[in-house]
Amino acid sequence: MTAARARPEPHRRSAYDDRYLMAAVRLRRVSRWLAQDMREDLADLYTESCGTTTGEKYRSHRRTGFLHRLADDIRRPGFALVIAETDCLVGCAFGFPVRSDGRWWSGFDGTLPYDVEQLTASGRVFAVSKVLVRPHRAGQELACRLQEQLLTGHRASLGAALVDPADLPTLDSLRSAGWQDIGAVWRQTGPPLLWALILPFPQPTAVPQTGLPHSSRTR
Repeated sequence: MTAARARPEPHRRSAYDDRYLMAAVRLRRVSRWLAQDMREDLADLYTESCGTTTGEKYRSHRRTGFLHRLADDIRRPGFALVIAETDCLVGCAFGFPVRSDGRWWSGFDGTLPYDVEQLTASGRVFAVSKVLVRPHRAGQELACRLQEQLLTGHRASLGAALVDPADLPTLDSLRSAGWQDIGAVWRQTGPPLLWALILPFPQPTAVPQTGLPHSSRTR
């Protein structure tokens, strides 16, 4: 009689999967031109990362909105995109430098913190538009790696994000990753109220020689 193989315990299997994903994942910076070509793949990643169980019409609406916002960001000076991939796309983070004239903070409710104002004026603030990761137990760790590489690539001292208060998953994820709430921003277009968060980020003293690989089309 052949002995049955013992089934791996669920928590051990999950821990192995986490280690496998983090060991297998590759981070890569790509150009705005390649980002244009990847729009549909990025939109697929967005809809999957949202994990919504709402109807197809609503998911299609959110996907269309994401594609519009992505197109706007790609046109911004200094746009940057970092992708995470194994045998497929598993995550991404993208954004752009905040202009030193401070217009990005227009509509801030109250007085902008002095250090944020000073860093903005010196061109050391980078706006993180989105950090997307396919649902996975190691998703938070991968999201932190993506945003770190995005900010490091621009030698930013401060990450900044404006988030719809109704987008609770994004707010929870950012706060779990160390982002700090600083107040509200009122806008005349899009969501009328956005929540402002910042991530103090130490500037590296040296750039490692073995940095992220670049696409051949990166500029």
